[in-house]
Amino acid sequence: MSEWSWSKRRPLEGYKTVLDRTKKTKGHVKLKGGEPKFLSGRYSPLSEILRLFRIFWEFFRGFRVFHSLGPAVTVFGSARFTKDHPYYQVGIELGKRLAEEGFVTVTGGGPGLMEATSRGAYEAGGVTVGANIVLPREQAPNLFLTHTMTFYYFFVRKVILIKYSSAYIVLPGGFGTLDEMMEAMMLIQNGKLNRFPIILVGAQYWQGLIHWMKNTMIKDSAISVEDLKDILMTDDIEEAIFKVKSSTQSLFEGSLKRG
Repeated sequence: MSEWSWSKRRPLEGYKTVLDRTKKTKGHVKLKGGEPKFLSGRYSPLSEILRLFRIFWEFFRGFRVFHSLGPAVTVFGSARFTKDHPYYQVGIELGKRLAEEGFVTVTGGGPGLMEATSRGAYEAGGVTVGANIVLPREQAPNLFLTHTMTFYYFFVRKVILIKYSSAYIVLPGGFGTLDEMMEAMMLIQNGKLNRFPIILVGAQYWQGLIHWMKNTMIKDSAISVEDLKDILMTDDIEEAIFKVKSSTQSLFEGSLKRG
């Protein structure tokens, strides 16, 4: 199996290469060098150049693997929510409906709500793609992925999660979920990304954030009303699916007209 080929229910061979450069301590993985070292300071020009080649190789593998995806939707969400949490069932239903509508479901490939969404799509016969990441707690790919690739660098992974999808659905989550959501918002705000829809599922969870954006950020002119117009907050899976379908259809028709 080549390093950039699709794999069934297992990570790419590159995952083993990455783990070989780590040290396990008390059930965790202690990362040696790599991204922590890269971001912690300045090193010799030669060391920095060699690091660039490794980053390039990870981008290359990502582009090679993900370029052949069909219409895709990226779903962000917490890795910490267990199977007995109500939002886990929401994730399953969301993944199921995405698969039924013919979308490839892309997630971070880990446990929690990423697993729930992948599971729903997988059990409905859909294509589920995981962009897994090596973490100190060794996040392993979940068992409901038809294809998976494991990344070492967070910023490379984030580019891939955003680049190959035409809509972003955000389930409840923590810092990682917020980071991914804000990255998409910022790119759209600055014209670096098409105005793809950003759908927040879980109104009770997200309403405080949206309230703060409207009543603090807009009020103090840190953002504009226009910046929030592509954001939908809902508890209704069908409303989320309709938003994805209508937005992707209009974008596709617009690209045909420009062509």
